[in-house]
Amino acid sequence: MARSQSLEIVSELVANVLVIECTVGDRVEEGDTVVLLESMKMEIPVLAERAGTVTAIKVTAGDVVQDGDVLVVLD
Repeated sequence: MARSQSLEIVSELVANVLVIECTVGDRVEEGDTVVLLESMKMEIPVLAERAGTVTAIKVTAGDVVQDGDVLVVLD
């Protein structure tokens, strides 16, 4: 049986992490919000690019992330 490939969901801008909307082990669907970022007083939802199970969360609320930083890993 082929194992699905992990997917790293990354930040696309410099921002503050406001809220983590998932926990390790959660099943998310494509389009679900996994992290809520804040930049320049705007809230930016980060969406799952495909369905999967959250295997790792690489940030915590209050962190400052850079463009390309890994936020969440799906399997």
